[in-house]
Order: sequence, then C-alpha cells, then structure tokens
Amino acid sequence: MTGQVEAATRATYVAFIGAGFAFASWASRIPQVKAHLHLSPSELGLVLFALAAGSVISLPLSGRVVGRWGSRRVVGTTAVALALGLAVAAVGYLFGVVPVVIGLFVFGLANGGWDVAMNVQAAEVERRAGSAIMSRFHAGFSVGTVGGALLGAVMVAFDVPVTAHLAAVAVVVGVAVPLSVRGFLADHPVSSVAHPRRAAWAPWLEPRTLLIGVFVLAFAFAEGTGNDWIGVAVIDGYHAAPVLGTLTFAAFLAAMTVGRWFGPALLDRYGRVPVVRAIAVLGVVGLAVFVLGGSTAAAFGGAVLWGAGVSLGFPVGMSAGADDPARAASRVSVVASIGYCAFLAGPPLVGILGERFTVLHALTAVAVLLGLAALIASSVRPLSVTR
Repeated sequence: MTGQVEAATRATYVAFIGAGFAFASWASRIPQVKAHLHLSPSELGLVLFALAAGSVISLPLSGRVVGRWGSRRVVGTTAVALALGLAVAAVGYLFGVVPVVIGLFVFGLANGGWDVAMNVQAAEVERRAGSAIMSRFHAGFSVGTVGGALLGAVMVAFDVPVTAHLAAVAVVVGVAVPLSVRGFLADHPVSSVAHPRRAAWAPWLEPRTLLIGVFVLAFAFAEGTGNDWIGVAVIDGYHAAPVLGTLTFAAFLAAMTVGRWFGPALLDRYGRVPVVRAIAVLGVVGLAVFVLGGSTAAAFGGAVLWGAGVSLGFPVGMSAGADDPARAASRVSVVASIGYCAFLAGPPLVGILGERFTVLHALTAVAVLLGLAALIASSVRPLSVTR
C-alpha cells in the first residue's frame, strides 16, 4: 500500500504541475496577445472571461462526473481537452479574437473538471498518507506556474512567436499528464443514499460548504487577479519593459509556491483559521505596496508579499471541503464552483475599473475580498467526521 500511495503522490504532483504549467504559459503571453489584437483593458477582460466561463459551467457537473468515472479517467481526458483548447487559442491568435475566445472557452471547460478531479485525488492521497500535504500539491501547481511563467519570459526575451510557444506547451501537457494518471489511487466510495440525484445537489444547501465556497472565492479572486493582471499592471502602470512585467509575475508565483510548500508546518502548529487570517492581512499589505509603491522595485516586492498572502487560501478551502471523504467529490465541486466565480467576474471587473482608474489602481479591489476571507475564516475549521 505504501508503494501505491507513493506512486499516487507522484502522479498527483504531475497533474497539479501540468495544470499550473499550462495556465501560466497562457498567462505569460497575455500582454503580447493584448498588443497584437489591439485590445483595451475592458476588451481583454471580456476575452479572459471566456476561460472563466468555461470553468464555471463545468464545475457544478464535475462532482457527479468524478463520482461516476473516477478521478483518474477525468484528469486524463480533460488534460487532452485542455491541450486542444490551448492549441486552438495559439493558432487562432493569428486570425483574430473569436478563435482565441473559442480556444479559451474549451480550455476553461476542461480546466473545471481537471481541477475537481485532481483535488479529489489529492484528498484521497492525503488521507492514505496520514499527513496534511494538500497545500504541497497546490505548491506543485505553483511550481508549474513558475515554470510556465519563466519559460514565457524566455520566449518573450527571444521574441519566440506566441503560436509556436503555446502549441508546444499544448503537446507536452496533452501527452505527459494522461500518461502520469495511471498511478492514481481508486477514489473513496461515494456514500450510498436512497436518492442519489437529490444527494448530488444537497451540498448546495449546506451552510458550511457554501461559506467555504465564498472563502475560496475571495482567495481565488486575489490569486486570479494576480495571474491575469500583474504583467499588464507593471508594463502599463510603471512603463516597464515586457520582460520585467513577466518576471514580476513569476516572482508572485514563486512566493505563492514557497508559501504552499512550507504552509503545512504552520497549519499543523497553529491551525487553519489563525493561519489563513494572518496571510490574508499579508496579502493586503502586498497589494498596497504593489499599487502605491511608486517604482518597479516596490511592485516586485509587493508582488512577492501578495503571492505569499494568497498561497494557502485555495488549498485550505479544498481540504475543508473534502473533510468527509464519502462526500468529498460533491462538496469539492460546490466549493470549486463558487470559488471559480471569482475567475468569471474578476477579469471583466478589473478591466472595467482599469478603464476608469488604470489597471494598477483597479487592483485595490482585491483587498476588499481578502478582508471578507479573514472574517469568515472560521468556516474552514476541520470537520469531525463520525463513522
């Protein structure tokens, strides 16, 4: 059994790393797509909306799909679909906005199912391993995002076309991830109930599950806004070179990765609630430095604090949603569905505010939601499950 858990741990890391690498590869080229297609901030926000919309549509259905088909099959299938969506966006970029929107929508549809399925598998591995390692799997996602962002910086520095870069990433992800998931564990059996269809929607009526979803939404908004807009804000707000904008984005991701890797020690020592409240405050401080610092050096430092401040919110919310293994798939689906509404609303909201106040100053909206997360942090307190 130990060997199976170790193999599943490695396979789960590959799934998280692959998801992060694919997303950050796309995000690292957003400034070039914006410039090539002559998009205003609000227009760019609407283009990014397509990816979020695809995710939000698929997430509510993902719990039932994972419960029926298993996390192994769902991750393998959605990885291929996501790679296809990225390839369509990469080639469509040459022809106009519409093909990019179509590709991003497919990307988002696949991403929603992939996200729920890999978190269900991560929760199963965490239980079998007997150690609180969920945030380390999310650190794997962040490692993938750092790798994708740094590769993107190299591609920008050497003037590699967006199409060639993203098409190559699509091939790597579409092959590597489906091969890796063969090491996944079988999922925990779903609770048997008299009315399975009613039970599938029951978590939407659970106050704790809904509050965890709002908590995740707040951190997802803070994380997603950084992913989508840090590069643009540094380039447009501080008139920096494109490479510096991409490197600041990479620093944000690196700080998030470090926070997720070392976070389990803090969570084990102090508990979920005090830790997530403290990092929410750290995120607000980082945002203030990033927006008001007045220089690219301050923006770089602020991005580091911002990344550390949002590092544990999403994984802690996933762990809280999966506290009861028999209901993990349905509850994680609900939590992720609510959380991903941030990715749906965030890009157009920041884009609209950016039109009026500049993108840099529009980012202050993130602080409001981080404050909300701190207020409702008690919702992620561990759930005692009786058998």
